[in-house]
Amino acid sequence: MRMNVTQQNTSMQCKLDTRITSVLFPCLYSVLFLAAIILNCIAAWIFFQIHSSSTFVVYLKNVVVADLLMTLTVPLKVLTDAGIGPAMLRAIYCRYTGVLFYTTMYISILLLGLISLDRYLKIVRPFGKCALQRVGVGKAVCAGVWAVMVAFALPNVILSDRGFSVGSTGKLKCSSMKSELGLRWHEGFNYFCQVVFWGTLGLMAICYTFISRKVYESYRASRSSSGSASKRTKSKVFVVVGVFFICFAPFHLARVPYTLSQTRGTGANCWPQKQLYVAKEITLWLSATNICLDPLIYVFLCRVFRRKLTAALCHKPLAGGGMESPTETSTKQEMSHMAHYEANEFRSH
Repeated sequence: MRMNVTQQNTSMQCKLDTRITSVLFPCLYSVLFLAAIILNCIAAWIFFQIHSSSTFVVYLKNVVVADLLMTLTVPLKVLTDAGIGPAMLRAIYCRYTGVLFYTTMYISILLLGLISLDRYLKIVRPFGKCALQRVGVGKAVCAGVWAVMVAFALPNVILSDRGFSVGSTGKLKCSSMKSELGLRWHEGFNYFCQVVFWGTLGLMAICYTFISRKVYESYRASRSSSGSASKRTKSKVFVVVGVFFICFAPFHLARVPYTLSQTRGTGANCWPQKQLYVAKEITLWLSATNICLDPLIYVFLCRVFRRKLTAALCHKPLAGGGMESPTETSTKQEMSHMAHYEANEFRSH
């Protein structure tokens, strides 16, 4: 109880609703929402025309669903950050919409890790029999990812049960709605999310390192002199890790100190708290841009997605009826051109 009183007193003294957070970010999130809703609706329309005949497509479809849900939470964040609407609107965001925003973001992070693992199994170990390459297992894994993240996030909803009031700052702080147990759970959930992110990043780095080595070995075995093709393939191999790191790493570096300042009331001086808040908001927006970048990753990873998108934009049917493996990637296709004798090894299952 003493911790909550101290935190509330500190909150009353610190005015965090600055111009950059109440004007600039609502504009940035509005632009992000418009782009994301268009891109993800198109991606959903294309992907749900593709049969789930592989774990690769199953994972991509789940990413689309997570990104769409995350996109739908953005308008309420825009309204609350801009101070538009009653305090009840902010309370709804704090208790429900904000939790959904973060939950779907980490579901997308885990799914991108599974996609990387799937690419490793299909490219580096095409003949290995692994249960993770079965469609049924892939669907079960996705269901498990959703279930675990929702289970860990749900207490953030249940434990945000305190009455809310607007202080001198004119803005409701989400942490003020949490009970003491709720603050502790929120802090623990933050550490859990850190493990999810850094663990997934490590998995992706390992998988794409082996994939890159396989690409290099294929070029050497085929005695190819095409340096430009090699560079294109390597760039496609590392674009997923690059986008993943650029979007999410800054936020996860800024989130821990900010969460500690909210849950433990550390730092009586307002200036550091303002800096932490602004840093968290800037890096959070950068993380949210992933909902616009994921559709670009689909184009790099899934050739049939690119062909269907091109056909839709040009109003032309797919050549050959579109009868090709939905799991074939651009990297694998270039490798098959460079090393014909390995064609069977890199064939999609």
